[in-house]
Amino acid sequence: MTAPAIDVHGLNKSFGDKHVVRDVDITVEAGKVTGFLGPNGSGKTTTMRMLCGLLTPDSGEGTCLGLDIRSQARAIKRRTGYMTQRFSLYEDLTIAENLQFTARVYGLSNQRRRVDQALEKLGLTSRRDQAAGALSGGWKQRLALANATLHEPDLLLLDEPTAGVDPKARREFWDEIHALASGGLTVMVSTHYMDEAERCHDIAYIAYGRLIARGTTAQLIEQSRLVTFRGEGYDQDGLGADRLSIELAKAPGVEMAAPFGSSIHVSGPDRAALEAAIAPYRREGLTWTEVSPTIEDVFIHLMNRSEDNF
Repeated sequence: MTAPAIDVHGLNKSFGDKHVVRDVDITVEAGKVTGFLGPNGSGKTTTMRMLCGLLTPDSGEGTCLGLDIRSQARAIKRRTGYMTQRFSLYEDLTIAENLQFTARVYGLSNQRRRVDQALEKLGLTSRRDQAAGALSGGWKQRLALANATLHEPDLLLLDEPTAGVDPKARREFWDEIHALASGGLTVMVSTHYMDEAERCHDIAYIAYGRLIARGTTAQLIEQSRLVTFRGEGYDQDGLGADRLSIELAKAPGVEMAAPFGSSIHVSGPDRAALEAAIAPYRREGLTWTEVSPTIEDVFIHLMNRSEDNF
């Protein structure tokens, strides 16, 4: 079997009196796309920076790309591509100039050819002389990805790369990510978008510094033990199911009551309590059907059970 690309145990990191990452264990298989999810401030970025050698953990050990995360951090950085949350390239340089600069920093051979190939691969050739600062969000994203993969890394870390990008650009971005993974690249990507989480091979969920769930989307849904009912229709008074969310959210046993268009999803871990909560609304015109929980239902369930570390 191929050794995992990432295999770390007991990672901890504090900044002052704030314990940001707490005893995190995580293993990522080579060539997989792993989604890294969690609320803001949960420790995702700090964990990713420890994995690639940008931060040294206070305690913990392990390997990244077969290299020790403490003693071989410099070597890990050279074999890792890292795309930050915010666009971090030089906005007054052109697309091509930004890539040429990165090629020189890494001391790459055949720099002109590498830059031309990166431009062509991500559809940037016709814009090569355009200033980076004048690009839209989607084109900046493409440039950042080209820059992060220019040195042909073995591991790609993407920190909320599609925030503020339109749906078409997000779809194209993810198509490219899976193309890279099919070529053997290991990818870890943090995201808040549930549709993106479902496009990952597996998911790691961190909340307030602790890794609390790990597995595929199907596994996490099954492990949650959540029960979900969908309510639809209008009662005799013309009240739509989607208008019941405020009332149902207050009922014992209901963890989430969320409108979805003209319907409502009601979820909770206790079937009997959930049945009792919706019983008063089983009236003419309203229909209730048990459905499979969504991954969004699961993440809200996990957040409700997580203790804030502020």
